[in-house]
Formats: sequence, C-alpha cells, structure tokens
Amino acid sequence: MKPIITVENLSKRYHLGQIGATTLRESAERFLNRVRLRKTIDHAGKTLDHRLQTSDQGGASAPSSSTSSLKSNVYGLKSSSDDTSELWALKDISFEVNQGEVLGIIGRNGAGKSTLLKILSRITEPTSGRAILRGRVASLLEVGTGFHPELTGRENIFLNGAILGMKKAEIARKFDEIVAFAEVERFIDTPVKRYSSGMYVRLAFAVAAHLEPEILIIDEVLAVGDAAFQRRCLGKMSEQAQSGKTVLFVSHNMAAVAQLCQHVIWVDAGKIKLRGHPDVVLSDYLSHESTLIAERRWLCERDAPGDEHVRLLAVRVLQENQVADVVDINQSANIEIAFAAQRPVSNLVSGVNLYNLAGTCLTATCDWRPNALASGVYRKQVTIPPHTLAEGRVDVLVQLVFFDPHRSSVIQPNAVAFDAVDSGGRESVRGPYKGEWPGVMRLKWEWTEAQAL
Repeated sequence: MKPIITVENLSKRYHLGQIGATTLRESAERFLNRVRLRKTIDHAGKTLDHRLQTSDQGGASAPSSSTSSLKSNVYGLKSSSDDTSELWALKDISFEVNQGEVLGIIGRNGAGKSTLLKILSRITEPTSGRAILRGRVASLLEVGTGFHPELTGRENIFLNGAILGMKKAEIARKFDEIVAFAEVERFIDTPVKRYSSGMYVRLAFAVAAHLEPEILIIDEVLAVGDAAFQRRCLGKMSEQAQSGKTVLFVSHNMAAVAQLCQHVIWVDAGKIKLRGHPDVVLSDYLSHESTLIAERRWLCERDAPGDEHVRLLAVRVLQENQVADVVDINQSANIEIAFAAQRPVSNLVSGVNLYNLAGTCLTATCDWRPNALASGVYRKQVTIPPHTLAEGRVDVLVQLVFFDPHRSSVIQPNAVAFDAVDSGGRESVRGPYKGEWPGVMRLKWEWTEAQAL
C-alpha cells in the first residue's frame, strides 16, 4: 500500500529584499507601496535641501548629494538588484507518512515547519522537489485560514465544506456537531470578523476536523484556544487517527506531541535533523534547545501574548528574592507573573504548569479565586514548596484563563525554565546517596522511628 503522503527532495527558496512575492496581488501591493515610499522620500529630500539652503549664512547651495543620500538611506530603500540574498526555508526534505499515522513536526521558530505545511496544503509552490498527497486535505495553519470575514459562521462552514469537496447534504449532516464542538451557537449567524481569536479558532478547527478529510494538517494555531478546548482538539485528532485518518501536527507543546504522535520529525534550518519515536526525538531536541531563561519580558505590549482583554507582560523564577536559573529544591522558590488588564475584567484565573524535559507535566496549580480587576498592570506570585521537585530541567507554562468560554485564554508554553538541583546536606530527601534518585517528584515523607514488635 502506498504512503498517503510522499515528500521527495522538497526545497523552498525565498529572495530577501526583493519583490519576489508568491502572488500577483502581493507583487502589485509591494510595488505600489515602494512607489508611495519613494514619493515620500523625494518630498522629504526636497524639504531638507530647502532648509539647508535657507539656513546657509553664506548663501551657498546645500550639497547636491543630500537628497540622493536621503533617498538611498531612509528605510534602507534599495533596488531589487542591490540585495540578492537567498533564504532556503526548506532544503531537500524527504519523508513518507502512512495512512492513519499521526506525525509530529517540531523545531524552533523559523526552522521551516510552517513553510512545509503550506506546501503540503497547496498554499505555496516548492522551488524544487515534489509532494504527493493521496487524499482530501483539511488544513488549519493560522487563525481564519479559508474563512471570509464578511460571511457568518454558518456560511463559512458551508464555504469550507465546499472547498474540501463536500456535498451540501454532507455538510448539513455534520453542521450541528460542528457548531456544538466550537461552542458558537449564539454567534453562528454573526459575521466572523466580529469573532474573538478564540472563537475563530474553535470554529475553524471544528470545520477542519468534522468534514471527514483523509489528511488533517494542524499548525501551532491551537495555542490560541483555552486549555479545555486544546484537550478536546487533542482528543478529536486522536479519534481521527484511530478511524484511519492521517494527522500532521506542528506544535511547541512537547507534552501534546508526545501524547498524540507516533513519529516525530525535527526540522532545523530547513532540513530534517532527526526522525523517529517521540521519546527519542523529543529528548534530543529538548537537550539541544536547552537554553535556560529564568526571566522573560515582552518589552512591547502589542507583542505580548494575549488580546484586547489581558496580556502577559513578564514571567520570572525567584529564589531568595533573586532571579534564579538554578533552584535548590530544598528551599522554596517562586514563579512571578506580571500582566496587563487592557480593560476591566472578571472571572480571571492564573495558572502555572511545570514540565520536565520529556514533556511530562510534573504538577499544575491554579489560583481558583476568580479575579475582578480594573484596567492596569498586576503582579502575582506562586510558591513552589521545598522538597517538591526532582533534579533536572523544569519548563514553566503560564496561563491566564477566563471562565467565560467566549473569551480567549492566554497560554504561554516554555515561558521560563530553570534547573532544579539538590544541594544535599541534612535537608536532602536522598540523604548521603549521591547518584541518581528515581521519580519526577521528590517529596519529604514523614517516617516513624523503628519500634520493636
């Protein structure tokens, strides 16, 4: 039986600094923008020349090179021939996927994962090589992919179904199930341009997963949804695989990849660095990418994770009131988060999950007292008690969750990380033993003295 996906020597090249857009519309828009920018720079240059001439006490003319210098330097504007740099987003990628297989694709930002999925989804064409997909494909690559903002949720469901090759009767049969999964019943006849990002994703995933594709392609877009929705999505993708469907899943959530995928591909700099069982690939990847960041700040509020309701501004690990990338597990430590309420909010809950290198969740905690907050910037801390963690790398996931299902929650995997170490001594659970100590936690149990019977 032939593989359902065959990728042979797939490569994608981009030209940096050139108009080389993928569509005629993009090329036209970039050309018009460059024309407008040149006009603006011409006007600015003439104004600068005039000011230099009038301010010159001797009446001499300003240097004639001022305008040309401005034209060539403002915003780094150059002709396309000035910059012929090339970027190979993918280079000679080859692999096969069998029917019913769930394949995880991991790698750092910019590694080429999304480019690969766009080629497989026929959104962009490869520079060389080929990809053969033997089945109907449903893709969810970014918020709103395939949706028309002016159409209602109901109309977009039928539009997406038609794009996937479904008949109207087939779409109608699945319609109620799609709406119920997405939890947008009240808004199904509202134009999707008025949906929040979370509602957009819920509906988009529901359509992609329920319209019976042979191949389901999912990018990191699921990170926009809340934790409960992510669990439902993972469950749905697992159902798809068990029913013989093929799933390609790109994610930075290593726990989800380990839970869902049978094989994993690690993409690095546009090439496949490793492919194999999730335990092997994830362990190598996490060890390779093991950069400890005990404090993370988003300097620009617009870039901070979140939306118009709340944004996560900073996360840091503290021990003895100092930022610490190495934490002694025999003492308490704190995870501190700072966030901005963009407007008055209610029913907001803070949560922290701790993961080890294998992607196993060591523990999770939430402040179950829903906060009603005025707009402003806030700080909260949660304390990790002593004698809790085992030694090793610990990754911290932070979430700000609304109890309102129609509001998007902020979920930030790998927000910060630290090394948990056992300093030894009388307080150490392992006592004088110096080797590895089993378990993912290191709790301090109470023992009684030996009593004669």
